[in-house]
Amino acid sequence: MRTLLGITLLLCATPAFTADITKLTVQVNSADTGKPVDRASVVIKFRHGRNINLKKIVTNWETKTNQEGNVTIPSMPQGEVQIQVIAQHFQTFGDIYQLTEPEQTISIKLNRPQPQYSEDAKHR
Repeated sequence: MRTLLGITLLLCATPAFTADITKLTVQVNSADTGKPVDRASVVIKFRHGRNINLKKIVTNWETKTNQEGNVTIPSMPQGEVQIQVIAQHFQTFGDIYQLTEPEQTISIKLNRPQPQYSEDAKHR
């Protein structure tokens, strides 16, 4: 009877734990063409969340997108994350997001570099 009670308590406690975990997918596309950006560097930094001891978890992920422009982190705590994307021939992107769902996809559109501006060219 105690074993059955212990198993029941363990099963009831498991959903509460998994509810605080997010499977995060970051989708990176070109803003002008809509095509996926492969081999873009994606840096994800977990900033803070409720009831999370930052000393006991991984808080930084550095990876690259696949050919479909995706990066997936299968298990990370819910809370606030900073995402930075760096890709050749695109402007660097960075922003802060809230992870609140068990599975979440964040779509990022990268812009091409802007033309350089020079004060000297303006006065000629």
